[in-house]
Amino acid sequence: MTTGGAPTTPSTDRPRRSRLRRYLPLGIAAWLVLEIWLLTQVAGAAGGLTVFLLLVAGVVVGSVVIKRAGRRAFRNLNESLQSGAAPTRSEGNALVMLGGLLLIIPGMVSDVVGLLLLLPPVQKAVGRLAGRAFERTLRKSAPGTLGDAVQQARIHRPDGKVVQGEVIRQDNREAEQQRPPLTS
Repeated sequence: MTTGGAPTTPSTDRPRRSRLRRYLPLGIAAWLVLEIWLLTQVAGAAGGLTVFLLLVAGVVVGSVVIKRAGRRAFRNLNESLQSGAAPTRSEGNALVMLGGLLLIIPGMVSDVVGLLLLLPPVQKAVGRLAGRAFERTLRKSAPGTLGDAVQQARIHRPDGKVVQGEVIRQDNREAEQQRPPLTS
C-alpha cells in the first residue's frame, strides 16, 4: 500500500540518541574492566593483602578529604551569610570532593585520578576546562533548553509553538462573581 506522500525517513521515526547516552555505558564498562584487570595484576605482583590495604587506605583518605572539603565549604558559606555578603564561589571545593569520591571508589585508576584532582595546578586546569565547556554549552543552547537560565510558565499550543507567560490564579469566589449568570 502506498501513501502517496513523501517517503518517511528513519530520522522522523525515532529521535537520535546523543553521543553521551550512546557511549557512556561503553566507557563505564571499559573502565570497570580496566580497574578489575589492574587490581588482579597488582594482586598477582604484590599479593592480595597489599591490594586490600590499598583499597582500605583509599576509602579512609577519600573520606577524610570529602569531610574536610565539606567543612571548608560550609564554613565559607556560614561566614559569608553572617557578614551579609553574597556567598563567594569557592574555587576547587567541588573538584576536591570529586577527588575524594574517586579515592573512595575501589580501583587503582580511580585512585590515581582522585589523587591528581587533589593537586592545585590540576584543579585549576580542570576548572578552566570545565568552565569553558559549560560556557560553550550555554552559548549553543536555544531558549527552552537547559541553557535557558530563567524559565517561565509555558503554554503549549496545538501547533507545537510555545508561548511564554504567567499563570494567574483567582479565588473561586472572585471568578464566580465575574461570570455572567447562565440563562438561555
